[in-house]
Formats: sequence, structure tokens, C-alpha cells
Amino acid sequence: MKIEPLRWWHIDEILVIEADLFGVEQWSAAMFWNELANGHHYLVATGDEGEILGYAGLAVQPPDEAWVQNIAVRRDAQRRGIGRTLLEALLAEAGRRGVRKVLLEVAVDNGPAQKLYGDYGFEAVSIRRGYYQPSNTDALVMMRHDD
Repeated sequence: MKIEPLRWWHIDEILVIEADLFGVEQWSAAMFWNELANGHHYLVATGDEGEILGYAGLAVQPPDEAWVQNIAVRRDAQRRGIGRTLLEALLAEAGRRGVRKVLLEVAVDNGPAQKLYGDYGFEAVSIRRGYYQPSNTDALVMMRHDD
């Protein structure tokens, strides 16, 4: 597996993963284009044949805050440490940029993701009611603060 910057030509391939994992709540191509246009830090994990196994994004809000925008791993590549590797790469980038507080939202019913984030020091700080639409699923806001 290789971790590299997400480029515009990866968007079509990650949209397939988005559709499979998130259904009607998936991000659109325009949303990913906007993330790249705004200079956010996005990565893809690629396999031996160059296929995308997963992707992740980080939006830094100076001077010292960042939000994990998304972490997604293709279903047939899950449980192989790819999500963990992507999260570690995002946190390393946050550290390089002097970020002390990293936040994220995760569906309240996504226990495996919450456990992963907890393993990296994220703690629940609030709930956003009905955040994910159209399912009206609540989001748990989690934060990691480096002193």
C-alpha cells in the first residue's frame, strides 16, 4: 500500500467508494473538487495495481485547529489497517502544521470508527442532532487536543 496526495483524476474512483459506503449521504464530485480547490490536505491509499483502497481529508483552520473531513476505506479492503494508516498520516500533517486541536464528526451508530478514533486520543465532546441527511442520523463530535 502507498499513501499519496489525492489528485483530481482520483475523484471518479473515490465516488464509487462513496456511493457504496454512504449511499444517499455520499459526497458529490463538486464537494471533492471544492476541498481540493480550497487547499485541504487529502490523501489516497493505493494498492499494488494503483487502485484506490481508501482516502481521507483534513481541513486546517489556522492557527491551531483542524477537522478530519472524511476517512473511507473500500469494503473489500477494510480491516487491514488502511483507515488507521490514513488517520496517522492526517494527524502527522496536523502536527507538521502546528495544529493542537483536531476534531471530527462520526455517525453515532458507527462504533468501529469511534473505537479507532478513541485509540488515537479522540474523546466525545458533543452531539449534532440530525447531522447526516437524509437519514437524520446524529453525529458525535470527537476531539483530540495535544498539549
